[in-house]
Amino acid sequence: MNAVPATLTLTHDLVTGTEFAPAQVRELFHLAADIKARPDRYRGALGGRFLALIFEKPSLRTRVTFEIGIQSMGGGAVFLDHTGTRLGERESIKDVAKNLDRWVHAIVARTFEQRVVEELALHSASPVINALSDRFHPCQALADFFTLEERFGSLRGLKLAYVGDGNNVCHSLLIAGARLGAHIRVATPEGYEPDSSIIAEARRAAKETRGRIEILHDPAEAVAGVQAVYTDVWASMGQETEAAERARIFAPYQVNEALMALAASDAVFLHCLPAHRGAEVTDAVVDSPRSIVYDEAENRLHVQKAILLMLLG
Repeated sequence: MNAVPATLTLTHDLVTGTEFAPAQVRELFHLAADIKARPDRYRGALGGRFLALIFEKPSLRTRVTFEIGIQSMGGGAVFLDHTGTRLGERESIKDVAKNLDRWVHAIVARTFEQRVVEELALHSASPVINALSDRFHPCQALADFFTLEERFGSLRGLKLAYVGDGNNVCHSLLIAGARLGAHIRVATPEGYEPDSSIIAEARRAAKETRGRIEILHDPAEAVAGVQAVYTDVWASMGQETEAAERARIFAPYQVNEALMALAASDAVFLHCLPAHRGAEVTDAVVDSPRSIVYDEAENRLHVQKAILLMLLG
């Protein structure tokens, strides 16, 4: 197979996740499932295509899965380490984007600030993929819901509780979940809710798909009867100085065996990783048969290969 299926509607960038309409997300999942089942079919699909991976933050899953993903489809990747010097310090983001345009076919950027990803996209004729920013983590959320669809067969009406900080992962779960017709409950301490504009966008999309978005403060209320329980670190990269204070505030939001017992009997546990074991989640939960954290990690590869095909095929 040398190209994206003709039925797949193409887009240009993946900067926020809102670029994808509900039908496009469904098409993306169909493609990812075929890639996972028949990887040899796509072995030369992106031959001669190259990615620039620009990372201001450390990475395991995102870097490895994008590098293996493009290489397994015949392309290549170059890694640009910006963990010491942020984008825009040595030369303008505009000039970085315009230079890379002459050499590569897409830019994958992991940045502190969302505006940096957006500026790269503004000045790049090549597709730009958000590999995590302070506001969104769209590749992660798409892989998460793909994994849940594998487990439960359908996402329409599926209940997922996110417990913890209303951060970038939470934002992307809201955006993606709403487009798939899921029922998302978010439980955070007061003052740590997801951004109101993102809640509004998720609720707008949910009207089209008959999904539901609830913002709560009681983790027990959020988890009651759900099929999926999700958490993330309490202090994201760049918030290290807040870690001690956040640990105190978020302690009642730990996902432990008692909280998981409130979920449905077939409920699963998700985490984008890396996990702070003993903080936002206990060892007993993350290592339990209910945990699908490594399935999520594997599916980052298949979903991101589908994203690359969507943008470059």
